[in-house]
Order: sequence, then C-alpha cells, then structure tokens
Amino acid sequence: MIKRYTRKCMEHLWNLENEFQKMLDVEIATCEVMCELGEIPKDVLNNIKEKASFTVERIQEIEKDTNHDIIAFVSTVQENVGEGGEYIHKGLTSSDVKDTALALLMRESADIILEELKKLSVVLLKKAKEYKYTPCIGRTHGIHAEPMTFGLKFILWYEDTLRNIERIEKARKIVSVGKLSGAVGTYSNINPQVEELVMQKLGLDFDKVSTQIIQRDRHAEYLTSLAIVASSLEKIATEIRALQRTEIRECEEYFSKKQKGSSAMPHKRNPITCERISGLARIVRGNALASLENIALWHERDISHSSVERVILPDSTIIVDYCTNKLTELIDNLLVYPDNMIKNIDNTGGLIFSQRILISLVNRNVPRDDAYIWVQRNAMKKWINNEDFRDNIKKDEDIRKYLDEKEIEDCFNYDYYLRHIDFIMNRFNI
Repeated sequence: MIKRYTRKCMEHLWNLENEFQKMLDVEIATCEVMCELGEIPKDVLNNIKEKASFTVERIQEIEKDTNHDIIAFVSTVQENVGEGGEYIHKGLTSSDVKDTALALLMRESADIILEELKKLSVVLLKKAKEYKYTPCIGRTHGIHAEPMTFGLKFILWYEDTLRNIERIEKARKIVSVGKLSGAVGTYSNINPQVEELVMQKLGLDFDKVSTQIIQRDRHAEYLTSLAIVASSLEKIATEIRALQRTEIRECEEYFSKKQKGSSAMPHKRNPITCERISGLARIVRGNALASLENIALWHERDISHSSVERVILPDSTIIVDYCTNKLTELIDNLLVYPDNMIKNIDNTGGLIFSQRILISLVNRNVPRDDAYIWVQRNAMKKWINNEDFRDNIKKDEDIRKYLDEKEIEDCFNYDYYLRHIDFIMNRFNI
C-alpha cells in the first residue's frame, strides 16, 4: 500500500487496531442480541463486555501458527474473556464478522470523504462568485474559441462536485450492509433474527440474501464512485496546470516565499500539487478496475478478493480524501491574473469573433456556406500570413455588401458573449 495520509481521522480508520476493533464491535453486538433472545446468559454477556479485548501483537503471534487472521483474532479475544468466551463467534463464519466490520469502515471513510467534498464545494462556489464577471478565453482542442468568464470554470467544477457528493452518498448506502448468515448464507447455525437485530444496533442494513460474503458489486460501486471523484479532481487539476503554463499564465498554484521549484533552475514555479493529484487519480482508477475483477468469485465464495481489498480500499479512500483536501486548499489560495486573461483574449487579433461575423451575415440572409467561406478566408490570412483580421473583414467586398464598418466593429466586442452569465449563475443563486 501507499504511504498512508497522516491526517488523523483517515489514518486511524484503516490501521489494524481499528479494523480489529470494528470486528470486536460486531462480535459484542452479536452476543448482546443473543442474550436478548435468551441464547446467552446475562452474567456471561456482562463478563464478555467487561473483558473482551485484544492486542494486535497477540493476534499476529497466534496468526503465525494458524495462518488465519480472523481465527487469531477470535482466539485472542476468547483468551482475555476466559469463562464464557466460547459464546464469542458462536454460529458465525469469518466473513460474517469481516464483511460487517468492513461495511462499518467503508461507511466511515465515505463520511470523511463527503465532509471534504462539501468543503471543496464551498470554496468553488466562493470563487465562482468572485470571478463571475472576469473575462477569459474559452478553449476547445487547446485552441482559442470564444470569450467566457473565469467564474464559469468554477461553477462548472462546483456542479461536478455536487454530483460527486451524490455519488458517494449513494455508494455509502450501497456498502452500509452487513450479514450474519453463516458459511453459505443459509443461517445454518444462527437465528436469522440475530442478523436483523445486530444490524439495527450497528446502524447497517442487513443483506437480504448472501453467500458466505456480501456480494462484491457493492464494493465495486464504491470504488468506481471514488474513481469518478478522483477523475473529477484531476480534471480541475489538469485545467489549472494548463493555465499555469508560461505562455498562458492566467492562474497558478500558490508559491510561498521559501518554496523552491527546481534544484537546477531558480526561476521555476511548478504546479506540483496539481501534478500530484493527476498522478494519484491514476491509482484510484486502477483500483476501481481491481474492484470490478473482485465481483466474479468461485461458487459461494473464494478468497481472491480479500487480498485485493486490503490494498484498494484503504489506498483509494486515503488518496481521495488527501486529494480533495489538497485541491480545496489549492483553490482557496489560487493566484489569478485577470490582466493576462485579457491579453490572451486579444492574442489572436480578433479571430475569436469569427462566429459573430458569420451570424451577422446569416441574419442578413446570406447563405451560411457562403458566409462561412468569406469569414474563413480572412481568418486564414491571419493564421498563415499574420494579416490583420479586422481590417481584412472591413475590406472584403462580399462582406461589405451586407455589413457596414460600424456593424463589423460591433462584432468585435466580447461583452456580447457574456450577456447570459447572470442567467447561468442565477441557477446557483449567485
């Protein structure tokens, strides 16, 4: 696994002690329900709740002999409980405990990620308001297209983030499911009512039907949702990286006074956080593919999924939490250069207003194909020979039959392209 992110909540979530504690929570909740149903004496339950404990070191010591972590865990707890310890894990199989505990861990990790996504959405909305009317050039295929505003980029990312919040909320529900149905899901040695009551205690849904395990399409939905989130974060990071390029420089990552960009070149200011997010997103997408491979198992269960999940679940949740946190910080402190945006709008000498001229001609009943040819031939003179586009449009005899000089000048005004910004932003109450 990757080096784990050290922000306390996510670091604690996936450490071994917490994983085993979640299993112990499942075991104790099961004993409580069995006691309520008259299957365990009250004094035995009290002893279990008082003495049930473990150490990771002791579990690992027993596992050296058993080569089975859940048996080692149960044995450790039973050692500490002493008399009555035999009721622990009664009628259960390892996956009953492991999968139910894993559901608790996934649910908690989803809550952490949701909290970070909501923080990101707040920052994006703030920036959308701040740069609502800041003109910049829109690009398609990396080429200047038409004017827009910088705020539109942020409101688009804000809407992306809202969808990602919905995705994780849905995935959270899908994985918040436990099972206590025995070796092949037939409740052969446990009362089905125990499962329902235990899941109520744990705040989980019970799986209506299972094999020895909870089916892995649930886990795959969570992992693929995380992959979409990571890809959305990368999408934002990629745009910022592109806009930070020297020849564009419309915005850039914050660069502190003591920060250094290169060991060789003192002038460098590199988009290292954006690049880190882009790189880590690849891991999450790869992990999502592994989760899809986990869906098809032999018969009622094999163990091929288990080793995979020990890597992909901690790593993917840690990465998404980390990247969301870092991107929120990056956006909040983003350096923005509106003057460079204006310079870039003017960089093509007015070529970006070509559609405005085209439409003006069409509005004068010029056949579209003819109008397109007239405007394009003057645009190509700018691209190829660096001739003045506006002057050539004014000199074009075909165009001048339909548009006078003032009407042509009116086409070269980027305010026209921004007249519906309020309409778009009002959809988000800004």
